[in-house]
Amino acid sequence: MIYPTTTSVFIAVGAVLVSTVGLALGAYVMKRKKTKLITLLDPAIKYALKLIDKETISHDTRRFRFALPSLEHVLGLPVGKHVYLSARIDGNLVVRPYTPVSSDDDKGFVDLVVKIYFKNINPKFPEGGKMSQYLESLQLGEMVDFRGPGGLLEYKGQGEFAIQPDKKSPAETKVVKSLGLIAGGTGITPVLQLVRAIMKDPTDQTTCSLLFANQTERDILLKDELEEIQARYPDRFKLWFTVDKARDDWEYSQGFVSADMIREHLPEADDDNMVLICGPPPMIQFACNPNLDKLGFRQSQRFIY
Repeated sequence: MIYPTTTSVFIAVGAVLVSTVGLALGAYVMKRKKTKLITLLDPAIKYALKLIDKETISHDTRRFRFALPSLEHVLGLPVGKHVYLSARIDGNLVVRPYTPVSSDDDKGFVDLVVKIYFKNINPKFPEGGKMSQYLESLQLGEMVDFRGPGGLLEYKGQGEFAIQPDKKSPAETKVVKSLGLIAGGTGITPVLQLVRAIMKDPTDQTTCSLLFANQTERDILLKDELEEIQARYPDRFKLWFTVDKARDDWEYSQGFVSADMIREHLPEADDDNMVLICGPPPMIQFACNPNLDKLGFRQSQRFIY
């Protein structure tokens, strides 16, 4: 027996097909929107990025902006990690680590704040900084090779860190309630990256206290940005400065990082707390580590970038 096919059946089947296709297409579009375009897909590959802007922040500090492959790309750098810039300078390959000051949510660009170590300024380093002077010499439109992510520490959020003892070892998880941060000079950039990530998450209850050491007030990098964060999150972020040479009306500390400064401005050596340090090796060796030892901080309670 042959059953007649009615128009209503065709309409019903068509409606089901249209609905199914529509749902599938909608799901695909939403997935595309949620999927980030990552620049640093492989840490072993160098990615050439174009310099598109250069801003003078101070007499020896610049903000360099590099374009990512498209306006929809993000860098793809986990919080706590850094990038490596490489260049052929005077016939030699020079590689230096840098931590961006832009957020990994920023699309289309990445910003680096770099202190330029000019020739014949510091008698201990008469040639100055090879990479920083190279960046200073770049013209807009020129390319620089980026590689990453690099580094042994990654912040997962909610006070959780993944820390590798060394490059070949698997990461170990550490969860903290309070962070003490000690930075010296350009060592502020990885600290700022971490603080920004914690503060922008309203559900992250991790508190941060920063002790930032410099030679003079003029040398303090990103001071305005740090003070803005402190003003916006006064219960979650504490900020304190120390300089070697201070003017008469300087309201913060003067001198090298000391046990008293750490005791007064950073969290205690409790099991739920950790200290992260980034700065010149002499500061870490002669000021930070000995004073942290005095105050009872174990090696497992500190991390040096």
